[in-house]
Amino acid sequence: MHLLALLFCCIPWGVFAAVLDLSDLEWTLLNQNGSITVPATIPSQAHLDLTRAGIITEPLLGINDFTERWVFMDNWTYTADLAPLLGGGFDGADQILLVFNGLDTIANITLAEQPVAWVNNQFRQYVFDVSFLKEVTSGNLTVAFESAYYYGQNVSSRPDAEDVLDSFFEFEVPAHRQYIRKTSSDFGWDWGPAFLPSGIFRPAYLITLSNATATNSSSNAKLNLTSQSFSLAPLSTTTDSPSWVTVLWEIPDSLPKRWYPHNLGTPQLYNLTISLDLSDSAEDVELTVRTGFRTIKLAQLPYSQEDVDARGITPGDQWHFEINGRAFYSLGTNIIPFDPFYSRIKTEQVRWVLESAVQSGQNMLRIWGGGIYQPDSEAAGGYDLYSLCDELGILAWSEFSFSDALYPLNDFLLESIEPEIRQNVRRINKHPSNVQWAGGNEIEEIVLFVNSSIPGGQFYVDQFVALFQDFLYNIAVSETHSVPYTDCSTTLGVLSLDPYTLRLNNGTPGEIYGNTERYNYDASQAFNYSTFPVSRFVNEFGFHSMPSFYSWEEVLESPEDFSFNSTVVASRDHHPPASNLSFPNPNAPQGQAQMTQGVELWLPTPSTSDSNQTFAQWCWSTQIFQSMTMMSQIAWYRRGAGQGENNLGALVWQLNDIWQGVSWSAIEYSGRWKVLQYGLTTAFSPVTIYSFWTPDNQTLEVIVTSDRWDTVEGSAQLTWYDWSGNVLNTSTHDFVVPTLNNSLISRTLGLDSILPAGQNATDVWMLLNLTAQVDNRTVTNEQYFTPVSLADATLLDPQIQIISTEDMTFTLSAQGGVAPWTWLDHPAGTVGVFVDDATGLPSNGFYLVPGIDRTLKFLLNEKLSTNVNPDPADFVLRSLWNNTHSS
Repeated sequence: MHLLALLFCCIPWGVFAAVLDLSDLEWTLLNQNGSITVPATIPSQAHLDLTRAGIITEPLLGINDFTERWVFMDNWTYTADLAPLLGGGFDGADQILLVFNGLDTIANITLAEQPVAWVNNQFRQYVFDVSFLKEVTSGNLTVAFESAYYYGQNVSSRPDAEDVLDSFFEFEVPAHRQYIRKTSSDFGWDWGPAFLPSGIFRPAYLITLSNATATNSSSNAKLNLTSQSFSLAPLSTTTDSPSWVTVLWEIPDSLPKRWYPHNLGTPQLYNLTISLDLSDSAEDVELTVRTGFRTIKLAQLPYSQEDVDARGITPGDQWHFEINGRAFYSLGTNIIPFDPFYSRIKTEQVRWVLESAVQSGQNMLRIWGGGIYQPDSEAAGGYDLYSLCDELGILAWSEFSFSDALYPLNDFLLESIEPEIRQNVRRINKHPSNVQWAGGNEIEEIVLFVNSSIPGGQFYVDQFVALFQDFLYNIAVSETHSVPYTDCSTTLGVLSLDPYTLRLNNGTPGEIYGNTERYNYDASQAFNYSTFPVSRFVNEFGFHSMPSFYSWEEVLESPEDFSFNSTVVASRDHHPPASNLSFPNPNAPQGQAQMTQGVELWLPTPSTSDSNQTFAQWCWSTQIFQSMTMMSQIAWYRRGAGQGENNLGALVWQLNDIWQGVSWSAIEYSGRWKVLQYGLTTAFSPVTIYSFWTPDNQTLEVIVTSDRWDTVEGSAQLTWYDWSGNVLNTSTHDFVVPTLNNSLISRTLGLDSILPAGQNATDVWMLLNLTAQVDNRTVTNEQYFTPVSLADATLLDPQIQIISTEDMTFTLSAQGGVAPWTWLDHPAGTVGVFVDDATGLPSNGFYLVPGIDRTLKFLLNEKLSTNVNPDPADFVLRSLWNNTHSS
């Protein structure tokens, strides 16, 4: 095997003379009728400039997503006086380029009263030759944005507009988003608001170039690859005019260390320096790129008959990833946009979310196709996600920006989409963390459903194939040789890779194809394993929960709002979505009821004499239920690695939040960890233990699962307690788990045989823990089993005592009964994580047993915290006992 290094290099005829940051100019923002004129900045968006000017309040407050809708229904113009740059500012320049790294979205650009361009794609970098500025002595730069709301309505109502059933795919704002190359979630989603922002949302520059070579002469470029480990002979190419030159060379397989995700090895990075020796130039051009070497494969071909016979694999196609030639288990979550207003997202905010993913054992993040293409440079994108993924060892599943809709197929849109795809694939191609390109989000299953539901549905299948199988695929593979492509996030896979041909409905009953997702909002089925999918890979599954009381404090403005079903709280539940501009969301009671059912069925129903405590306990309890059901599914899918489905992937929906509201997230908008995020730390451990209870036949199975490439040996202990904390019985089980597999360590039938002798199911619970040696370190894992719902358990007052120190170390001890889901909250204005003082691993939301104290240390993120000196007395302790008893 050889590693292939691919370099796309624009051989320049000139070198940069100056880069002028347009954010240094004085900008103004003007609305359509001229009634509003305010100072502005770039990068920015109209809402943010209006907020800074006091015209509106912070868009995320209260019901501002409703009251400030007028902003997206207006047209907004950004204008800057070029005087500081003119009058000799471009002396010596042979060419001047105007560069926009992000325009949102429909805009006319004029420069010194001369038209430059009309643009219509948020996802493209635009570069314009504006060399005429050398002769200009005065003038403005103007970017006039048209309302995306009205643009979508107008273009979709044209007589020649294709019928793409767009009314069926609206989430909130009926602006026919399929016709606009703009972030889908800007129009609203079931976890976020609809602001439809507009503006110069990424950095913009004027770049001057100076001619470095004589006209009609050739420039000879030499590329040398050197490092401490190896040196290759120069590769040369000659070009007589500015053009793209592709250089492909083989690096001996034995030389560079491979890049691996953090849980499978070292994310080894190298500085790749490209020097262009321009013989007639005053100076050479040098570019250094931080990158790594790895091979990534998406296995999609059929399992062999040998696999079926020898390994017990269910017939069908593979669907899993391989890194550097080895299959691995993908553990992770899905990422949505970090803020409705992209221009205010900062790298440190993104770093915290990604570091949180690493701390919880995730090795893959899916960048959802309904959001923005994530940037890889602060200079161009305002913040940097992909370089962080490279550094931290996280695989990034990337998607083209198409989501949950049928898309029109016409030359006008395709001419805009092609450079969008090329630019983003080229830009991200250097990042070893990029694991694949998917054509879009959930569209394959939509088009197959439409085909089976309406007459003439085959038309939409044909349109889908033309766009996602042919058009996008051909562009992607022409731009990258190192990253696989699949048509959609959720897919039935392929009939053939060469030529690339989708399977669609061409399958054999009983066989398994592609990947899948699961959403079931009937909380009574939350732990019914027969309702879980049997799949090769599950790329989405989730359940929604409330944010914490602290997050609600950031946006609720009246005391009466702090109630589970208050108008403002319910207005921030967009599940199921309204599909129109109705406010508050008329479907919110369904989403609220689903969370309520989950809490009432499985936990003590919050009810205390303190209304704020009751609200806080309700919010927290929805998070507990969310974590419980996600951990149950993760355990099931990981168990599938040793079953016929050979499941090798579980990606929870979702990791982060876009605002303070009801969502599926594990981390809140501020960066505060939910219960689920701590739960993932346990569920994504390299070796886990879990109890599978099937009430229909009263069977309890205890399974140990490993995602290691080597055989794992260890010992597990199963201990039954009563709620007073008395040990009733204990059993120890040694285990051996093969590569990417699991082992059954206990199987018991009949509740009488499962429970300790003479005990009632409501009075007991079991602690499961294991110890194993993995990669020369000791790994522990802890889980809990209750034979009845905690709503029916005979809980006792735990009488928790807490001792704190000034360095934010907290020792918790139960002086009364067992405290299930013991939880420590850090105060408002702080961002950080609690870790176990002994292991250093994140820990919160555990069963606190009398006689077994827990010591936690809070690690504060000072860069994100507004309160950098929290008082330990302001930390709040709670457990399920507090659901029904005032603190």
